[in-house]
Amino acid sequence: MISTNDFKTGVTVEIDGNAWQVVEFQHVKPGKGAAFVRAKMRNLCTGAVVERTFNAAERLPKAVVERKNMQYLYEADGTYVFMDNETYDQIELNKEQLGNAINFLKENMDVKVISFNERILGIELPNTVELTVVETEPGIKGDTATGGSKNAKMETGYVVKVPLFINEGDVLQIDTRSGDYIARA
Repeated sequence: MISTNDFKTGVTVEIDGNAWQVVEFQHVKPGKGAAFVRAKMRNLCTGAVVERTFNAAERLPKAVVERKNMQYLYEADGTYVFMDNETYDQIELNKEQLGNAINFLKENMDVKVISFNERILGIELPNTVELTVVETEPGIKGDTATGGSKNAKMETGYVVKVPLFINEGDVLQIDTRSGDYIARA
């Protein structure tokens, strides 16, 4: 059990049989009446984000969300195959379970597969990935001074805004949380 006074960003609790993760929280002490906790929470099963209010010191069961290290192997007919690094068991996930993570998956990449009550919720990527530019407009000398940007198509098919000096074949670091270009690798 976890108290609402102990809420921190990232804490997972179980409400109505679903796993909920605290995105934001605020402990409120009004001048009149009892203290309460206002929390913005994301349902890990559906992805819905809601704002809920709890009494201070209310106790909720902690959700046991399992994270397994797995390796992405390949994609076949819209099914993505992952292998457990310890037991070598393979599981298949579809596009809906992966969401935006498809844009950053490379073969043989290590990821964490998230499950709750034996149900796979999705995957957790590393914070940054290195992807190769396969298609972009050519850079022209002197373009770095303008501070503009252009689109670049990465090896996974993901399109990202990059500075004008980036060329095809460059390896870039991409932030998987926001999808933004960070730097050349």
